[in-house]
Amino acid sequence: MARRMYWILLTATVVAGLLLSSCAPQTVTVTVPVEKQVTVERTVEVTVPVPTSRGVVTVLGVWGGSEFEAFAASVEPFTKETGIGMAFETSREQATVLVTRVQAGNPPDIAILPQPGLLVDLAKMGALVPLENIVDMDQLKKDYSQAWIDLGSYDGHLYGIWFKGALKSLVWYNPKAFQEKGYQVPTTWDEMIALSDRIVADGGTPWCIGLESGAASGWPGTDWIEDIMLRTAGPEVYDQWVNHEIPWTDSAVKRAWELFGQIARNEQYVWGGTTGVLSTNFGDSPRPLFDTPPGCYMHRQASFITGFFPEGVTAEDYDVFAFPSIDPQWGVPALGAGDVVVMLNDTPEARAFIQYLASPRPHEIWAARGGFISPHRGVDPNAYPDELTRKQAQILASAEVFRFDGSDLMPAAVGAGSFWTGVMDYVGGKDLDAVLQAIEKSAQDAYK
Repeated sequence: MARRMYWILLTATVVAGLLLSSCAPQTVTVTVPVEKQVTVERTVEVTVPVPTSRGVVTVLGVWGGSEFEAFAASVEPFTKETGIGMAFETSREQATVLVTRVQAGNPPDIAILPQPGLLVDLAKMGALVPLENIVDMDQLKKDYSQAWIDLGSYDGHLYGIWFKGALKSLVWYNPKAFQEKGYQVPTTWDEMIALSDRIVADGGTPWCIGLESGAASGWPGTDWIEDIMLRTAGPEVYDQWVNHEIPWTDSAVKRAWELFGQIARNEQYVWGGTTGVLSTNFGDSPRPLFDTPPGCYMHRQASFITGFFPEGVTAEDYDVFAFPSIDPQWGVPALGAGDVVVMLNDTPEARAFIQYLASPRPHEIWAARGGFISPHRGVDPNAYPDELTRKQAQILASAEVFRFDGSDLMPAAVGAGSFWTGVMDYVGGKDLDAVLQAIEKSAQDAYK
């Protein structure tokens, strides 16, 4: 994959290139027009204070395009105020690049990782700098729930600060359609099933689900099953499942699939029937929410799905509620993803950079640009551009239990292989025990 380098440096119009050298305020010559009956010019010498560079922080991440531009805007005040520039390298082969550079003794100062598994791998290698003596831990515990602190920790040490979050435990709906029918937002699984039955009785279709995604077909169903696992088996069993410490044939896993099937395999519940579920592209699947009359009334998908809503749909046309509780003892956990900042070189510049990213300010700058939610509880809710985004951020930041997308943490042969195909087979009518046995067989090889 191609790799790109971006430089975000403090510049001064008076003297070019000052950032890359350490220099004091400069004496420069400027021409100043002065009017005294006639316009004359005289040359004066003035001392112009120019911020002095304190070096550059090297950062390796996966962001490019608009994401990088938003992050650069978030970092700009830090650069202006400290004189510390940022050299940002982006690579979609980040894990390979990081390991290679660590082994060569040339790691970047900072890396922004898209999942906690890589953080743990790097920590085990001894490549990461513990952060508990770099950031204010008392403040951090106020700013982040324990779930996020735990996700950034390994073997008793804090190694990562979470910056950008993504929330998957969401159900989208058309509030106007709900209001017209007198439907109420459900807060439990039983209420959601009762609502689904009522919609069917009224002649409607409760759900839109689309599993088609080319070679990745089936992945939207894995998110359903992961959300259900968290709400029926709890986070500890969820972790055991992800790490293959319990088999796929375990009763807790089977129950999660059966509850998913209660909706996804119910011909009356899903738009287009199960054939429609299997053949509809995930990006097209929410479109019937906005038909008149609605083709469906609910759609479970992550926060990114608004980018696939039909042209002309506005924020007034949709709303969202948290995927509801199933077993009350597990409450309403949050399933999602995120990007965590880690340090590989302990330098004064890198310390200052980490401390800045742990503060609310850069999160608020990106939040104001849109397309961003943060797990940081200190972020001003008014920084978000609309009420819907504020609601998602609140769900993410307040969740006492947060887990990463399980399929992303599993070996690719399972998480991006047999799990995906198993979902398609199950919705297509294949016996559940046979599906789970097939995934288990692949897992036994993949986890060796």
